[in-house]
Amino acid sequence: MTVRTVRATRYVAPLREGGSLPGLVEADDLGFYVCKFRGAGQGLKVLVAEVVVGELARALGIRTPELVAVDLVEAIGRYEADEEVQDLLTASIGLNLGVDFLPGSFGYDSATTPDPDVAAAILWVDALTANVDRSWRNPNLLVWHGDLWAIDHGACLYFHHGWAGGVGPAERFARQPYDASDHVLRAHLPGLPAADADLAPRVTRDLLRDVLALVPDDWLEPVPGVPDADGLRETYAGFLLARVGGDRSWLPLEGAA
Repeated sequence: MTVRTVRATRYVAPLREGGSLPGLVEADDLGFYVCKFRGAGQGLKVLVAEVVVGELARALGIRTPELVAVDLVEAIGRYEADEEVQDLLTASIGLNLGVDFLPGSFGYDSATTPDPDVAAAILWVDALTANVDRSWRNPNLLVWHGDLWAIDHGACLYFHHGWAGGVGPAERFARQPYDASDHVLRAHLPGLPAADADLAPRVTRDLLRDVLALVPDDWLEPVPGVPDADGLRETYAGFLLARVGGDRSWLPLEGAA
C-alpha cells in the first residue's frame, strides 16, 4: 500500500516560494494539489521525507493535508510558456508528490494563538525528525477553518543525504541535539515533556512500518549495502527508533517545564 495516486490533467500555476519551484496542478479526481517535483534540485529524498514525516505527524494526531502521488505525463508541459517550468515538468515525468490544496487557508503569523498541546506536538515531531525549516522566516504552518496545519517536511531526516557511501550507524542521529532557538513555536518548549510522554511511546516499529509503506518504491533510491526498497524502509525505521528510544539528548528541554 502506498499513498493514493492521481493523474495530473493540468498545470495551473507555479508557486514561486523556495528553491524547488512547486506548482499547483489539477488532477483527474478534480482535486487541486501543490505538486513537489521529482526533477527539482533537491531530488527524490525530499519527497521521501515529506511522506515519512507528514504521515507520521498525521498518525500522531497533527493535522497535515492529504498527500498523494501525482502521475505526470509528458504532454502536460508541452504548451507551458515558461521555459524554466517546462524544463522542470520534462524532468519530472513519473510519480511526484502532491499536497492537498487548502483553499482559503492563510499562513501562520504572530496574530495566531495555537492550541498549546498541538503546538508542542508539532515541535516534538520536528525535534524527532530534525526539521530545520520551521522558523519565523518560513513557518510552514497554515491556519484553515481555525485549525493549525503542518506542511512542508522535505527538510527533515537530514541523515539520508549522507547515504551516498553507505548508511552508517544510527547512533549519531540518535544523539544529535535539536536546535529550537529559531523555531516558530519556541514559546511552547515548556510543553515538550508532556508531548514526549504522550507521543514517544506511540512511535513504534509497527507504526513506522505502516508509515514507510506509503512511500512509493520509485522514490527510494539505491544505497550501497541496502539491497531493496523494503530494506531502505527498515533503515529509516531503525534511525527513528534509535532516536525515540534513546536518552533524549536530542530533545531541546532547556526552558521546558
